[in-house]
Amino acid sequence: MLPALSGGADPAVAAFLFVLVVLIPVGGEGVSLFLGDSETCLRSTLTEYGGCLVSAPAEFAGLFCRGVQQRKRSMVAASAVAAAAAEYVRATKKQRQLPQPSLDALPDECLFEILRRLPGGSERGASACVSRRWLALLGSIRASELGEAAAPAPALPDLNEEFVMEEDKDEVPAEPCVERAIEGKEATDVRLAAMAVVAGSRGGLEKLAVRGSHPTRGVTDQGLSAVARGSPNLCSLALWDVPLVTDAGLAEIAAGCPLLERLDISRCPLITDKGLIAIAQGCPNLVSLTIEACSGVGNDGLRAIGRCCAKLQAVNIKNCAHVGDQGISSLVCSATASLAKIRLQGLNITDASLAVIGYYGKAVTDLTLTRLATVGERGFWVMANAAGLQKLRCLNVTSCPGVTDLALASIAKFCPSLKQLYLRKCGHVSDAGLKAFTESAKVLENLQLEECNGVTLVGILASLLNCGEKFRALSLVKCMGIKDICSAPAQLPLCRSLRFLTIKDCPGFTDASLAVVGMICPQLEQVNLSGLGEVTDNGLLPLIRSSEGGLIKVDLSGCKNITDVAVSSLVKAHGKSLKQVNLEDCSKITDASLFAISESCMELAELDLSNCMVSDYGVAILASARHLKLRVLSLSGCSKVTPKSVPFLGNLGQSLEGLNLQFCNMIGNHNIASLEKKLWWCDILA
Repeated sequence: MLPALSGGADPAVAAFLFVLVVLIPVGGEGVSLFLGDSETCLRSTLTEYGGCLVSAPAEFAGLFCRGVQQRKRSMVAASAVAAAAAEYVRATKKQRQLPQPSLDALPDECLFEILRRLPGGSERGASACVSRRWLALLGSIRASELGEAAAPAPALPDLNEEFVMEEDKDEVPAEPCVERAIEGKEATDVRLAAMAVVAGSRGGLEKLAVRGSHPTRGVTDQGLSAVARGSPNLCSLALWDVPLVTDAGLAEIAAGCPLLERLDISRCPLITDKGLIAIAQGCPNLVSLTIEACSGVGNDGLRAIGRCCAKLQAVNIKNCAHVGDQGISSLVCSATASLAKIRLQGLNITDASLAVIGYYGKAVTDLTLTRLATVGERGFWVMANAAGLQKLRCLNVTSCPGVTDLALASIAKFCPSLKQLYLRKCGHVSDAGLKAFTESAKVLENLQLEECNGVTLVGILASLLNCGEKFRALSLVKCMGIKDICSAPAQLPLCRSLRFLTIKDCPGFTDASLAVVGMICPQLEQVNLSGLGEVTDNGLLPLIRSSEGGLIKVDLSGCKNITDVAVSSLVKAHGKSLKQVNLEDCSKITDASLFAISESCMELAELDLSNCMVSDYGVAILASARHLKLRVLSLSGCSKVTPKSVPFLGNLGQSLEGLNLQFCNMIGNHNIASLEKKLWWCDILA
């Protein structure tokens, strides 16, 4: 029998030691190892296998120890055995510590082949969480390279199942579009690759927007490559403030996403004409292109887009220093049949570009020109007289010194479909030009003037006299030339078609002017008089009385001289039609106005009382009006509203969707919390 080892030691080691060690009888009942000076070495070795010496029955001693005569010989043999035992133990440990087989030992090529054969999107998504290496490999797999799972064998029909006609089965709804957006510090290659891999189970991403980038680990070409390989159905891509993306990234998108229709690139300094040329060649279905503040983009890229993208419908080019007449002209000429919307801002183009737009823009319906400092009056005149803008419906011009009275008259004459004109910071336009424009623009519906200081109230009245039956909206914002006139014209126009009137932040517009406007516009539905600090009840009351139709929206914000008298008259005369009233910063409005509103308004949905002198009593009056179904109420900055209003606010009803209590310092956080609990469906700002 082999000697026993305590602690579960290896029997092979015990047998090895038992055969080779010189055994010395001790006592007669058994043997033990007595190794003299070498005992410590062997004991330390044996301790690893149980912590005690090897022992055996006495009869084994007679078989192995009869020839032992000298103690010194046994000590030498014991030392050799101890060394051999230690070497054997080390070899055994080394064998046990050998690395276990792992997929990480495989080269990328082999692991790539394994991962691309995963059966479904959930398996690929789970594998992407293993390590960044696996994620990178999964992101490098094109959708066309994914292995198809074997089709399952057709199941035998269940004869006991009730037969249903094919047309009676409910149609399976189509899956929603896979759309993702990442912003700021979340925008990294790893996150982008993970999104592409996970969305791959549903055909890949269809719309992607990257707004900003991580400061140290931002989006690069590698992230776009993962998107391109996993999202062949991508149709919309927006890259804003992504400084590390280069032409190589756009080339990957062009190669992997042939269905791309919309491309929006903003503040990407490393993208040049080379990237746009790749997009033009790889994405012939492009319909919308936006490029803003990309210093590397020039004429060659736009020329390629116009030549290759026959379906292009909208172009928006802003603040690109190297884009000039050649790029814009080539683009417009090539896309003359499809290009409907053109927006140009801050470009170094001249009259030549506008001449090309005027001749080749046969499909243009929306034209926006902003800060074109080198385009003169001749450019706008030629653009109009080229007679190509027959379909132009909306013209928006901002800070262009070339817009003069002559140019404006030509535009109205040769653009017969023009319905909306928006002029901002066009200081060379005067009353004469505005009058000539309205005489020729027979289908004009909307006229907006902002910071056009050459236009006066005389020109506005003359324009209203010339406007046709389709004219519905007039907006005057920050026009310093709009002032009271000493005497009214001999013939006051009557504009029954006007429905929407905005006169905002025009400090010279006072009661006398407002009374005249009220006389000539009897069918107003929406009135915005915000920022008219000089208007009082004397000017507003004639407008209220002369309105034959019912006013729907009234904005009096900033009219600090309006009092409860005007508001009471307003709601009594138009309470059945009013849906929105804005009294922000009307410091003379008190609870009396709320009492009139609670009695007369039946359809009011939005009420803004910010910084008004209303109190808890007024809030209680509003809450008691059961017929009033407010959706939005603002009491921001109402210093007289206290915690006493909280119970009444809680009784405003389930129609309330938004409640603004910001800067109501008297209402504490505890009361706000209780109000949020009671009005759990309402969005409360505090």
